[in-house]
Amino acid sequence: MPDNNFFKITDADVLFEDNHLIAICKKAGWIVQEDETGDMPMDEMVKAYIAQKYNKPNGAFLGVVHRIDRPVSGVILFAKTSKALERINKMFKEREMHKTYWAVVRQQPKLMQGNLKHWLIKNPQKNVTTAYNTAMEGSQFAELNFKVLGFLEGYYLIEVDPITGRPHQIRVQMATLGSPIVGDNKYGYPRGSRKGSICLHARQLQFIHPIKKEPVTIFAPLPNDGFWPKFETLAKK
Repeated sequence: MPDNNFFKITDADVLFEDNHLIAICKKAGWIVQEDETGDMPMDEMVKAYIAQKYNKPNGAFLGVVHRIDRPVSGVILFAKTSKALERINKMFKEREMHKTYWAVVRQQPKLMQGNLKHWLIKNPQKNVTTAYNTAMEGSQFAELNFKVLGFLEGYYLIEVDPITGRPHQIRVQMATLGSPIVGDNKYGYPRGSRKGSICLHARQLQFIHPIKKEPVTIFAPLPNDGFWPKFETLAKK
């Protein structure tokens, strides 16, 4: 079990910050909001970081605008004002936030690049999502674009641009392609990671600032875990 220092935001974790927004490089194993585990969620960690940094004894406002699965790393954006929260939520809903992920797989995809469309149904009891090729009762449409960036030491690095944001979308759609993500035994990889992580990383987030109306690109470095860094050579930032 990680020690208390694992559940703490430091300056090194902050990718972007101004008066309205703050972006954090999420570690695999962190949860964005409180769940049944009782572990410290990121929203509470970021509130504590802001309160300490800016000497706010009564706490700080923080709005959660999107989430990443616990075993996934990468950029997470929070709103520091209610105005920013309202506008960012609208931008996500209208698909004006452009997300890029990197995934590592062992099985070569059936296609080197393409577009995937499925209808997804999540089983909340088992926390598993199932993909279908046609619409089903209770299903949600899911779409993403992908391309293989390169091959290294028996692994394929894939860039994924999700068009929709559904629970476990990238994980289940890559598995449906025949290429489950390394470490993701929930969706067909032979074994899980001892670290409780999978090789899926939210690499970049691009959008127009909701208040300043300026383009923003937030880039998340790869985890320094001895495995991810070698894939830097396969693609430009």
